[in-house]
Amino acid sequence: MPSKSRKKSSNFIVQGGILAAAGIVTRIIGMIYRIPVTNIIGDKGNGYYSSAYYIYNIMLLISSYSLPLAISKVVSARLSKNQYKNAAKVFKGGLLFALFTGGIVCTAVFFFADAFAGFLHEPLSAIALRIFAPTLLVVAIMGVFRGYFQGMGTMVPTAVSQIIEQIINAAVSIIAAKSLFDYGKKAAALLRNEDLAPAYGAAGSTLGTSMGAFVALLFLVIIFFMVSGRLRRQNMEDGTKYEESYTGVLKIILLTVFPVILSTAIYNINDILDNYIFNRIMTAKGLGEAKTAIWGVYTGKAKLLLNVPIALSNSISASAVPALSACVAADNIRGARKRVSAAMRFTMILSIPCAVGLFVLAEPIIALLFHGDPYLAANLLRAGALMVIFYSVSTLTNGMLQGIGRMRVPVINAVISLILHVVVLVLLMLRTDLGIYAVIISSIVFSGTMCVLNGLGLKLTMNYRQELYTTFGVPLISSAVMGIVIFIIEKLFLSTIGNLLTVVISIALGFIIYCLLILKLKGVKEAELYDLPMGAKIVRIAKRINLL
Repeated sequence: MPSKSRKKSSNFIVQGGILAAAGIVTRIIGMIYRIPVTNIIGDKGNGYYSSAYYIYNIMLLISSYSLPLAISKVVSARLSKNQYKNAAKVFKGGLLFALFTGGIVCTAVFFFADAFAGFLHEPLSAIALRIFAPTLLVVAIMGVFRGYFQGMGTMVPTAVSQIIEQIINAAVSIIAAKSLFDYGKKAAALLRNEDLAPAYGAAGSTLGTSMGAFVALLFLVIIFFMVSGRLRRQNMEDGTKYEESYTGVLKIILLTVFPVILSTAIYNINDILDNYIFNRIMTAKGLGEAKTAIWGVYTGKAKLLLNVPIALSNSISASAVPALSACVAADNIRGARKRVSAAMRFTMILSIPCAVGLFVLAEPIIALLFHGDPYLAANLLRAGALMVIFYSVSTLTNGMLQGIGRMRVPVINAVISLILHVVVLVLLMLRTDLGIYAVIISSIVFSGTMCVLNGLGLKLTMNYRQELYTTFGVPLISSAVMGIVIFIIEKLFLSTIGNLLTVVISIALGFIIYCLLILKLKGVKEAELYDLPMGAKIVRIAKRINLL
């Protein structure tokens, strides 16, 4: 059995597993509810929703997107020195910061929604954008609570609140999308504008986001009050002589948040730039009528599925950052290297088979989940499968660099990658007929460049070198075998037993084969298995069948 100290040192993997599990659940719920919503509002409605969501996402970055990461990093550094009062001040300072930034951004989005939507050449998306506005303030406050709990070393409140948020989001989105789509049909008949129905339907689906965030925040507030007694006792026992001022705390939060905002904003501004460039050039080529529906297929079907496994790397990164910050605060570079190595390895173990599975099963999955011809969405899914791996690595390495205090490095790398991304996209859109595929290719260029530059940043900063065979070789070999097996299953059974059974059998058998190969090729160490849920049982079974 592993020692207690080793368990403690690898706790971030367990906590990352909790967030990853929550990420899987929320992404599955998100994927499931977007299916009926897509079938209600159509590809054009998805196009309006995506345009509004991109603006919302950028504004979310400004108001709060980086707050959980920043608060967890600063709180963790103080708790590692038993500075409970200073950690509490960071929490209160974070709330003040969230109220200020969230309030300003919320007001700006509500009153300038038409201008934002006009910039993307999708004026009807302003209806959905206005409903998004109040969510910006709610999510900002919620981010502080999540970051505080994460900085304390527990991901459970964040994980549970994410699941609650997504369940409410799903239920309200479906009901509201149908209700407002029907209302839009009546308005369309009166105003003779058939685009009003999908536009109002898109607005209905955004209402679920607002309600989900509000209920999740309420849950976190209740949890906070439940543990407030213990937190007060810790503050009373805190013998720290130096107590930080709120001005100092806000300055630290701002200095921590700003570089994260820049690097993450550059990540997310890709979507707005892609949408803007695609719409502009497609209109110039005389394809303006089709652009919204094509973009809706890409974002509402292919990208929706691609984002599910990418969320796993976000979870591992969110869990690893506080652990890295604690190592840096304790001047434990060796421990920091171990955490980076383990986080990278687990990210590859998760992302590579997901990319292979989506590539092989693209058409049956699309046909199973969505109405209409699956051809375009399936091809987009195949073309974008590589994005799963690249975005997973680049997101993780962003978090790693921020966790060790190299806040400017991901920003510089993201700027370089963004410039290359835009150049490639514009050239492909203007000089070829690739259309929406040009967006995918340029996104792969962006994320791939980020992987290389962030990897160099880690190497130069920490004298860090990632082990190759176990980290990349084992998952690639295991995924390749898995991919061949599920490809054979699809070809043999798709025409006889249909999409549903083919997909279910392929995923189940592929998962079993992949796990067996990972264990046989020693992609996961025996000691690490004990940190997983039911780890001891997994070890016993693996030894019984000679996999360990």
